[in-house]
Amino acid sequence: MTIISGVREGMEFWQLEAPSLERMRQCKGWSLVLLMLLGLRSLAQKLPTRDEGLFQMQIRDKSLFHDSSVIPDGAEISGYLFRDTPKRYYFVVEEDNTPLSVTVTPCDAPLEWKLTLQELPEESSGEGSGEPEPLDQQKQQVTVDEGTELFTYKGNDVESYVATSTPSGLYQLELLSTEKDSNFKVYTTTTPESDQPYPELPYDPRVDVTGLGRTTVTLAWKPTPTGFLMGQPVQYCVVINKEHNFKSMCAAEAKISAEDAFMLAPKPVRDFSPFDFVHFGFVPSENGFGKDRGLTSNKISRAHLAKPKISDIQKLCIGNKNIYTVSDLKPDTQYYFDVFAVNSATNTSTAYVGTFARTKEEARQKTLELKDGKVSDVFIKRKGTKFLRFAPVSSHQRVTLFVHSCLDAVQVQVRRDGKLLLSQNVEGVRQFQLRGKPKAKYQIRLRGSRKGASTLKVLTTTRPSSKQPFPSLPEDTRIKAFDKLRTCSSVTVAWLGTQDRNKYCIYRKEVADNYGEEQRRREQNQCAGPETRRKSEKVLCKYFHSPNLQKAVTTETITGLEPGKTYLLDVYVVGHSGHSVRYQSKLVKTRKYC
Repeated sequence: MTIISGVREGMEFWQLEAPSLERMRQCKGWSLVLLMLLGLRSLAQKLPTRDEGLFQMQIRDKSLFHDSSVIPDGAEISGYLFRDTPKRYYFVVEEDNTPLSVTVTPCDAPLEWKLTLQELPEESSGEGSGEPEPLDQQKQQVTVDEGTELFTYKGNDVESYVATSTPSGLYQLELLSTEKDSNFKVYTTTTPESDQPYPELPYDPRVDVTGLGRTTVTLAWKPTPTGFLMGQPVQYCVVINKEHNFKSMCAAEAKISAEDAFMLAPKPVRDFSPFDFVHFGFVPSENGFGKDRGLTSNKISRAHLAKPKISDIQKLCIGNKNIYTVSDLKPDTQYYFDVFAVNSATNTSTAYVGTFARTKEEARQKTLELKDGKVSDVFIKRKGTKFLRFAPVSSHQRVTLFVHSCLDAVQVQVRRDGKLLLSQNVEGVRQFQLRGKPKAKYQIRLRGSRKGASTLKVLTTTRPSSKQPFPSLPEDTRIKAFDKLRTCSSVTVAWLGTQDRNKYCIYRKEVADNYGEEQRRREQNQCAGPETRRKSEKVLCKYFHSPNLQKAVTTETITGLEPGKTYLLDVYVVGHSGHSVRYQSKLVKTRKYC
């Protein structure tokens, strides 16, 4: 096969030099006809200027430099088809009885392609004078006769035409895409036995599933003989997706390039306004109450920022290994797996027979049944999930749900007969009022923190609030220390109460001067009650309530402290049934000099 082309900078047509023309005169008429046909295609096109050094380097690579209508011998080319617009390629076989192989690889869509041998005159006119026939007459001889059809195919498989002996002549390859615009690849050679551009498949080209888990699938396949027998550089690429198997690497790459990630618009967080106890120093501020509660006003919450969409197709090149475990899959999901042997030197590839598998289901967790008015202790592993169920035995108008997160924040989701009622992150103690419904059943899902394991206390009840085992809490559970009342041996603090009469116990513990907030959070379990504290740390216990919430504030002066020391103060509120909740701890320091 020969490429008949010459390029001159600044010229508007193809031109042959004198030696080449002389050789063409000695050949049969088909070579000159191919030249003239391609010359007519470029008469109206002005060639751009070029970097001569770069041009000379690239022209030696047939796959990089070729006319759009001429197929080089022994190089894979890529092309693009517009829908319902055929495209024709040409190549020349110079001698009779030449072997020929033509391989077409569809990428985006099924293709129709046809290979024909053109009928051309065996000798040029001029009665041996060497003068060519007029160009119009030669063009007419090529275009009027459609030639001999050798092979046709329609589909999206990688298909080849192979012949051990072909006559000399001009060959035409016509391609058509009827579904959509599409990419494709073509490889043509007259030395198929020695070229072997595509990695050879083993005698068993199937991909086997050798291991299956909830999030992993292990694949195995037999190695290609091209690598270990012929010594060519071969690597394997694995493609994973949820739709179907791919018949070629370029089909998978076309799908990957079409995947677009996107971001959803963020949503604002709702405002939150605490009670205002100005005269006791409980003044909400941006750095105070809102910060402790993890709530901000008119700002974007990080939790609401949508993550980029993860592509449903992945391509992983793994070297020369023929066993691979795909991880990070979703449970109970069907995936399709394809393996491609890739020649690293030529970037050509061959597809194994793909497979598919469904990952195992998540282990079904036991659902904890909640009893009306009873506190349940729940433990959740890091990033784990627990399911609870509450089915009131009698008709009810309202359900009260208490969630006490002892360590890090957890996500709480509640459904009534499958309908979502709430979904929130909970840190500390939260109380939710749910509207009741006759014979309704409530499903509660708790999702643990990414930081570590979570411990919770959960209570659901349809009873009046006065009989609840959990103590009632104010909106603000901070302890306020008064700096002007601080002495070398005492500190004065205040905290908020409620309209219910509860028991409050205050404890103190001396800590190091560098004791910080992060250390306090790591060491303390908020669900641990005063029974876990040493008797020497107890300051006092007292009962307190106020019918008027604006006056539900109590103060206490803690004495017997040492000068210049740092103390950690805790206030526990104890409910009627003994369940306690700790307020937010407070670090205080006595004056060193008085």
